[in-house]
Amino acid sequence: MSDITKADLALLAFAREAQEKAYAPYSGFRVGAAVYAGGEIYQGCNVENAAYGSSICAERGAAMAAVQAGNTFFDGIAVVGDSEDPTVPCGACRQFLAEFNPEMRVVMGGRLDHVRASSLDELLPDAFVRGYLDQDEPSK
Repeated sequence: MSDITKADLALLAFAREAQEKAYAPYSGFRVGAAVYAGGEIYQGCNVENAAYGSSICAERGAAMAAVQAGNTFFDGIAVVGDSEDPTVPCGACRQFLAEFNPEMRVVMGGRLDHVRASSLDELLPDAFVRGYLDQDEPSK
């Protein structure tokens, strides 16, 4: 666990702002995220769907906004949810985020003031990353 910085709290504030726009009529669990990449901040919120598998997590929404703007290296992400304890990214989001920097800083918050920070590789050790795909083909 890392010490919380002013930059962490600022990024978390952007995640809280995004959380207010979440569409969560089924779970009632609103999540907001903010990615810091290329000196800019990109926000996302969870968007649920009656076909649950079609729902989008806040983290992936923010990541897609960053990529759409041309940023594919993320310095960090903040995630906030409706839980009392800090909300951690789900496993699918951890894997998704690893594509853009497996060592990025992850700041997590909830309804209360307790904030947690970690690196993504601490939350997802041994992620499946690009290096596995860049290997030479096996000999026949």
